[in-house]
Amino acid sequence: MHRRRVKRILIGVFAGCAVLVDAGAAAAQAAASTEQLAITTPPAGSAAWVADDSLGRALPDPATAKPAVVAAFFASLTPAELDRLVAEYPLVVGNLDGAPLDARYRANRVAITAERDRARQRSEDPALEPAVRALAASRAHDSDRLLADGRQILAFDPRGRGLVTEVWGDLAAARRVAVLVPGSDADLGHFDQTADPMRSPAGMARALYAEEHAQSPGTRTAVIAWTGYVTPQGLGPDAVTSRLADAAAPRLERLLDGLKQTSSPEAPPALLCHSYGSVVCGTAAPAVHEGQPTDVVAFGSPGMGVDSVSELGTGVQVWAARNPGDWIGNVPYLEVGGLGHGADPTTQAFGAMAISSAGANGHNGYLVDGTASRHNFAAIALGHYGDVSARPVDGN
Repeated sequence: MHRRRVKRILIGVFAGCAVLVDAGAAAAQAAASTEQLAITTPPAGSAAWVADDSLGRALPDPATAKPAVVAAFFASLTPAELDRLVAEYPLVVGNLDGAPLDARYRANRVAITAERDRARQRSEDPALEPAVRALAASRAHDSDRLLADGRQILAFDPRGRGLVTEVWGDLAAARRVAVLVPGSDADLGHFDQTADPMRSPAGMARALYAEEHAQSPGTRTAVIAWTGYVTPQGLGPDAVTSRLADAAAPRLERLLDGLKQTSSPEAPPALLCHSYGSVVCGTAAPAVHEGQPTDVVAFGSPGMGVDSVSELGTGVQVWAARNPGDWIGNVPYLEVGGLGHGADPTTQAFGAMAISSAGANGHNGYLVDGTASRHNFAAIALGHYGDVSARPVDGN
């Protein structure tokens, strides 16, 4: 009982520090936050997929098959066989790393359409409570937006708050690829926000993609907004522990392994890790091993779960940014009894390359047009390291 009480006090300290410097919305989030159930199992339809023997051979198990095995399986299919699997198992094909990109995009349109229609039916069901119908209507609207022409949904899972991964650019032909790993409150309902786009993974990814094109119009690039894990909500217990990051890291590693089968950039995909997303990237970093180091950008970070870059392994080159107006700088940078995320990545002692975020303001302002952070993030993703400006001594 004493240990549990101490843990609650520590959670309050961590969350309270953030609330004190952003007392409005953050306080409301902290009060309403609840622990989230991580999604670690394959999507709906996986059991039927594994049991399907219609091709005369086993289908790769979504729970265990390596992306290279998945890629080889799909390469062996006829067009008719592929079409049937997309139609019958859209959630499986759409989330299967190593499957052909076009097949995944098609499958996810099928899955999203089904989720939209299901939600619409619930929103019009008079037997349901008004609040339940309202939530269903919101889910239908969010799903419908993903079906707009030109959108390339690499993964979609309607379980829980909803997981979405989207691609900008031609991922198969891209010479430089960047993966945006978002932090708290990222889900289907908050994936693409019109009113305040920089608060959403899609808005940040669009901004990065536009900046890459502005800096290097002749370079074929792709940006992936990866909301492929259950994120914390608000500033409650999940935000100050690594539990959800521990569940997310293998999913991020699998995404990267899948990209090795379906894309061929000239360097490993850069990881741009915002807020709690930097905890995910820090957890996954030791498993990232390439001939060339993977660029990992931690911005608005509460810590990466370690005290220095030396603990992240040799497979990464870490960059870090935080602007003075970001409330995350007031959160304690330490780890006590499983609470907190370690040292501040922007300090000299941590060992990352501290880069400028001049012009940025607040926790979500790093990719606003005209900021040094937006310029620097794109330059890193492009491999134009000479164009990256360091963080000056004034801390911005």
